[in-house]
Amino acid sequence: MVVENITFGGILSNMYSRSLAANLGAALEDTPVVFLAGARQTGKSTLVQAHLGNDAPAVVFRTFDDLGTLGAAKADPEGFIASMGERAVLDEIQRAPELLLPIKASVDRHRIPGRFLITGSANILTLPKVAESLAGRMEILTLWPLAQSELDGVESGFVDACFQGEPQRLIVAKLDRRDLRERVLAGGYPEAVARKRHSARTRWFEAYLTTLIQRDLRDLAAIEGVAALPRLLQSVALRVGSPLNLADLGRTLGLNQVTLKRYLTLFERLYLVKQLPPWFENLGKRLAKTPKLYVNDAGLLGYLLGLDPGTLDHHPTPFGPVVENFAVMELTKLVAWSQARPSLYHMRTSAGLEVDIVLENRRRELVGVEVKAGLSLSEADFKGLRALQAAVSDRLRCGVVLYGGREILPFGKGLWALPIQALWGVAPGT
Repeated sequence: MVVENITFGGILSNMYSRSLAANLGAALEDTPVVFLAGARQTGKSTLVQAHLGNDAPAVVFRTFDDLGTLGAAKADPEGFIASMGERAVLDEIQRAPELLLPIKASVDRHRIPGRFLITGSANILTLPKVAESLAGRMEILTLWPLAQSELDGVESGFVDACFQGEPQRLIVAKLDRRDLRERVLAGGYPEAVARKRHSARTRWFEAYLTTLIQRDLRDLAAIEGVAALPRLLQSVALRVGSPLNLADLGRTLGLNQVTLKRYLTLFERLYLVKQLPPWFENLGKRLAKTPKLYVNDAGLLGYLLGLDPGTLDHHPTPFGPVVENFAVMELTKLVAWSQARPSLYHMRTSAGLEVDIVLENRRRELVGVEVKAGLSLSEADFKGLRALQAAVSDRLRCGVVLYGGREILPFGKGLWALPIQALWGVAPGT
């Protein structure tokens, strides 16, 4: 639902109602420091301004994208924080990590909820001593590009309906194949979505990645061989949905594994890629096994792969992994404001059976989700879900295959085929 048009940072943009807004408000009511993280251009500053509303004049706002402000913060971190007043918003905090210890000291002297709202386009928790210094004082929220439910102005009931074992009750929009492809390849970056022509979105993604690599990655680390970074990101794009094979990736790019791991870590710190760890009954095995990598936005992934909605049928790159990436990132967004609040994994058995996404809540109840781009399904598409069902019995609340068709179909006890757009389906009565 488009709430209003606002001007922020000199850019006029449509402001969408963000589902994370309620989480942000709740965190600021009881936590001294709230860190709103996420990739650049996902709408963090707009969300902050919307939250502040009429209170904005009473809140000190400083952005470290301004070189003068950044210089002042680095020259005298303690004095800079002391001048902030009762409440402050500090934008792009990763550029001034020197402020984090003074923030801790300030909060310890004057501990009130919502004292500091800090935003960042890089994960500051990977900085030395940050996690320790702000432990118990900071809540972290991650804002990804727009979910489809946010674009449509609806409240998705998908995650909670699945954990209730009733995904078939969702009210699902009817979309034809072309509309679905357009949505997937438009992605969720607000500025990219606003550009209706594919060529215009392509130019935006090109400029976005150039800026990110030339500025933000250089800010995070001294990097030699910047030219390798776009090739690495494109190689990740070609492998989405596959287990991460560092040896193969390193050979392809001519990078040793130490350098490769460092570069991938930087991409994660900038929220450009997301790891999906493996699910095992034995909790201790999960950290030791191979994760899968996904790009943070299906629109950005489509750009990296050179996909055009108008010529998709003739492109050599299969569309299935792009749709899988789309579903993984939609669920990554939806779980943040669901009641179940599950964690996301993938599953692969020793016999080679797979489930693309396994959601597990704190009661260790599970939901399995398979993703198929095709218009039709067969019993074979449920093999991985049946293996998961056999392994955990009643702990599997339901298994869902998302596909490109339009009908909701039963495939046995607790197993359902749903259109992909069920991801932003609405629960009855909402």
